[in-house]
Amino acid sequence: MPPLIGITCAHDLASDRLFISPTYVQGVVEAGGVPVLLASSVDMVEHYLSVVDGLLLSGGSDVDPFHFGEDPLPGSGEIAPDRDTFELLLVRRCLAEGVPMLGICRGMQVINIAAGGTIFQDIPTQVPGAMKHKQEAPRWYPTHPVQIALDSLLHSLFVEVPERVNSYHHQAVKTPGRGLRVCATAPDGIIEGIEGESGFVIGVQWHPDAMWARVPRHLSLFRGLVRAAGNGHSRQE
Repeated sequence: MPPLIGITCAHDLASDRLFISPTYVQGVVEAGGVPVLLASSVDMVEHYLSVVDGLLLSGGSDVDPFHFGEDPLPGSGEIAPDRDTFELLLVRRCLAEGVPMLGICRGMQVINIAAGGTIFQDIPTQVPGAMKHKQEAPRWYPTHPVQIALDSLLHSLFVEVPERVNSYHHQAVKTPGRGLRVCATAPDGIIEGIEGESGFVIGVQWHPDAMWARVPRHLSLFRGLVRAAGNGHSRQE
């Protein structure tokens, strides 16, 4: 049976609903996995871990700065408390058990916070000289360069490494968490990729989910996750 990939859902607080872009689901399917949408329920974490072979953390709202020891700054945006609590617990359990993970945008930040790292709450007000990271262009369109470390797992996933990526964020990793290393940056120094020192744990700040249908090389991230999950990963017994 193809590996089961759990995908976290975003929260629309105004309408009280969970949702996910179909490009996440289609990306997992195209990569050979079976997508399983995960509702944000702390009570279900252990059950999810007994079922899924890998985890895809989707994008969405800001993470409550309480979770990395800070008070909210004026530039901090909407938060979804239940989602924060659920995803941070889920990621910590996945890190402990060696479950393969791919974090996209917010998902990358969640992985970092779960590992004890910090993030910039608002790039424009906290990083002098930063370039524009919240593009006004089609979601699939790449708007800024990215440099990926040659010796990284992230680099090894690509047959043709992307030179430019799309950008839809105002927050970013500030200090990497325990067991994580920086593997990609933008020209202004903003961290665009992190990965684990062992196993398959990757976070990217851009949105390959919005790019892969137009720029197929970005499907490599989904394929890497599905392949690692299908190999039985490195879950500790």
